[in-house]
Amino acid sequence: MMAGAEARTRVVVVMNPRSGGGSPARFDLANRVEGMGARVWSTSVDDDAASLARLAVREGAEVLGVAGGDGTVSAVAAVAADTDRPLLVLPAGTRNHFARDLGLDIRNPVSSLSALVDGVPTRVDLGLVGSRVFINNVSFGLYADALLEPGYREDKVRALASVTPDYLAGRQCVEADVDTPRGAVHFPQVVLVSNNPYHIATPRYLGRRFTLTSGLLGAIVLKRPTDTPPDLLRHLRSELLRQQPGPGTAGDAASAWRAASITLRGRGRQLDAGIDGEAVTLPLPVTCETWPGGLQVLLPRDRPGIPSEPVLGLQRPPRGP
Repeated sequence: MMAGAEARTRVVVVMNPRSGGGSPARFDLANRVEGMGARVWSTSVDDDAASLARLAVREGAEVLGVAGGDGTVSAVAAVAADTDRPLLVLPAGTRNHFARDLGLDIRNPVSSLSALVDGVPTRVDLGLVGSRVFINNVSFGLYADALLEPGYREDKVRALASVTPDYLAGRQCVEADVDTPRGAVHFPQVVLVSNNPYHIATPRYLGRRFTLTSGLLGAIVLKRPTDTPPDLLRHLRSELLRQQPGPGTAGDAASAWRAASITLRGRGRQLDAGIDGEAVTLPLPVTCETWPGGLQVLLPRDRPGIPSEPVLGLQRPPRGP
């Protein structure tokens, strides 16, 4: 699709040099990208990823690339979707959830550059919460509060540990009700809305998405039961693994279902949330919706775990012991 140096000069890669503890430098990404005729624009205190991506489009970029973690990818993906530009993802963050679920080699971001030569353009879904795009999920409750803790980026385990006790004891909850197909769940401890459903049927692949083209959101709601077991987290995990995909009942400790839209309602005016790992405050009510095929991604032909055909459809977990 992008064969030839002349075509590749119309590619701008927005790079976060701090992602993954300096992953772009370890893989010499800037030089490798420029060696293929594309341009690299690095984020800084004055230039965030979204601003650089918008500027690149104004200056004629026909393909937007992004090298960084999920937060950086999400920001550039929103601009790519809004301007109908293909997105090239170079997974250079710590977790790289979106890149992993695209089938990219998250251990070697350089491998994604082959898409500039003979890439496969593929449409995938996005999520929307209000006017904001999300590629992975919107979280409310325990995880969203951890994002607000000072030093979260430097020590995520400590941040989560500092907010977990109040949620496990039932002293803290999401100050909202969640609409489910079987009624509202009142004041849960955790609400997670994902762009396409997460796999929850087996522990080995828990948290993976084997499709990004279902046209549906996934929802997981965890609510502390009245008779709290000694190990609440283990109980909630077993509840999720026990359930087949479906809404459960409004009184279940754990509920999981899929839908085109999911709404949270509350008596207050706003709600703390995390969008792709970034702390935000959203006005109530909050409605999350799916945007089927909202983003075109430019994928390398050789992707780990993805069949050779250029379609990201529903995939079963790989077979294994």
